[in-house]
Amino acid sequence: MRTTVLCTTLAVATACQVVDRKKVANVLDTLQAAMDTAALVPPPPPAAPGATRTLTVPGFSTPESVLHDSAQDIYFVSNINGSPTAKDNNGFISRVRPDGAIENLKFIEGGRAGVTLNGPKGLAVAGDTLWVADIDAVRAFNARTGAPLDSVKLDSAGAVFLNDLTIASGAIYITDTGIKFDDVGNVLHPGPDRVFRIGPDRKITVAARGDSLGWPNGITVDPVGKRFIIVSYGPRKAVLGWKPGDKAPKVIAKGAGGFDGVEVAGTQILVSSWTDSTVSAYESGQEVKVITGVPSPADIGYDAKRNRVLIPIFTGNRIEIWQLK
Repeated sequence: MRTTVLCTTLAVATACQVVDRKKVANVLDTLQAAMDTAALVPPPPPAAPGATRTLTVPGFSTPESVLHDSAQDIYFVSNINGSPTAKDNNGFISRVRPDGAIENLKFIEGGRAGVTLNGPKGLAVAGDTLWVADIDAVRAFNARTGAPLDSVKLDSAGAVFLNDLTIASGAIYITDTGIKFDDVGNVLHPGPDRVFRIGPDRKITVAARGDSLGWPNGITVDPVGKRFIIVSYGPRKAVLGWKPGDKAPKVIAKGAGGFDGVEVAGTQILVSSWTDSTVSAYESGQEVKVITGVPSPADIGYDAKRNRVLIPIFTGNRIEIWQLK
């Protein structure tokens, strides 16, 4: 490299009949020093894996959560249909096919066929049972017929804002974000922050509690790390790892905050953020923006069969389906 530069420099100098060997040597020394320094600089991080939006499905009413039921190969969408805290019994659950066709907009509908459903949010499925977080109760429905099966009330336990849920070893774990809304829609946080547990015997306990949860929103099971992943909606801006019995959750990573949904896709933890309208992947504590430009991304789902991220656009009354690269 140095010889090539020398020849080129001398050729130019000769052409101009201004050969100054001392100046040429100084230039070459400077170039060599720059190259030596560059060799010490680590390479840039790999490019974000990214994703491509493949489908946009409109026609929902305040969609909060999307879940892929792999057994039926169907997407469930929870629709609040109004205020997230109003006990108006007008919430509903939709069935959507992977090609984007809405199979049944109001597959399960509050106020019809004996169904009570106020502000449905997080979803989880176990066998043929679909579980739904609904303000201060958790409700169960037949995932194939929509028939109501069970309801567990947590109001006596002081539940404020049940948000997301997941199932592990036959027990249901539900986050309570501890927020309320004033008359003009401002978010208030009276607390407390908790994770409830409903055992197979329907016994209700508080599995975790405290400010370290940071307004807990999304929750999921991480089979690789053998733990739960909880994301904070509040000012803590944290992705948390937690195991029952832990004194406090551990901070895995931090990011933009305003976190809502969380899914585990292989070794990646996918998290949606209202703050910067993104879905990011977290691996080894590093944040990589996978999807951008998705305003109000609520409780995301993951279709492992097709490697897709399913995003409810809360304020846009639509869901977006993104293909991971």
